[in-house]
Amino acid sequence: MSRVLLTRPLPDCVTAAAAAAFDVEQRDSTQPMKPAEMRAALALYDGVLATLGDRFDADILGGGTHRCKILANFGVGYDHIDTAAAAACGITVTNTPGAVTDATADIALTLILMSARRAGAGERLVRSGQWQGWHPTQMLGLHLGGRTVGIVGMGRIGQAIARRCLHGLGMKVIYHSRTPKDLDFAATRTGTLAALAARADVIVAAVPGGAETRHLICADVLAAMQPHAHFINISRGDVVDETALIAALQSGQIAGAGLDVYEHEPQVPAALMALENAVLLPHLGTAAQDVREAMGMLAVDNLRAFFAGDVPPNVVG
Repeated sequence: MSRVLLTRPLPDCVTAAAAAAFDVEQRDSTQPMKPAEMRAALALYDGVLATLGDRFDADILGGGTHRCKILANFGVGYDHIDTAAAAACGITVTNTPGAVTDATADIALTLILMSARRAGAGERLVRSGQWQGWHPTQMLGLHLGGRTVGIVGMGRIGQAIARRCLHGLGMKVIYHSRTPKDLDFAATRTGTLAALAARADVIVAAVPGGAETRHLICADVLAAMQPHAHFINISRGDVVDETALIAALQSGQIAGAGLDVYEHEPQVPAALMALENAVLLPHLGTAAQDVREAMGMLAVDNLRAFFAGDVPPNVVG
């Protein structure tokens, strides 16, 4: 029976499914694996069900041969795994797309509404005991109906966000992507990211993480945005130049931001936490019981297929 390591506590049904198929060991810690743990895992297990923060980079993988032959990632994003280095070691990498799409899009919509309608600041006002009652000019935000949302990255998640904005909020959709998309809803592709920034009332980053997208949202993009506009990030923290974003929020260059991810997660800059025009969530994108269970089952399915000698359904890299 193949020996498999689960690098985090997982939903009970996922752990049970893995234990029924493999000789399973599960770490009790909720923290990412340390380098020594990752190297040991590669030597001691036939497969590793890893997740965000377990940085299997080229240094860890080392270019040699390992007992481990599959890294089954729990999550759609796999920028923490060097797929080229894994391939050079004969290690297959898989992920869990599909299960995360709607849940992540829902969090994007949550952040859009919270930022535009100042919900975070409003809740803090009520909890502080300083709210003195309704009046006509209190905490005026941005009504989203008829406004334009700009989606940066029109993959599965980007399209799910666009549909929610179009059909749910009555927004117009523009997008920026490397190639045109064949979409089943009305959306206009912009030629450049700066052009999207200049036209959008809300910008949502929905691109994969990695070297190609690091600091894609930079000072120049933020400067091109309209002063009433809001920026939302549900992709990866380092897609955004966090220092530039903080400066844009502090100066009023943009009206607000809603973030579910951070450049040096879980560290969040004190300057960002101090801003009333920033909505900050603790990486809740897929944090729903049934979604996390579905993600885990996909990861187990990938492992089952691999050890049965089949091509896993969700190979990446």
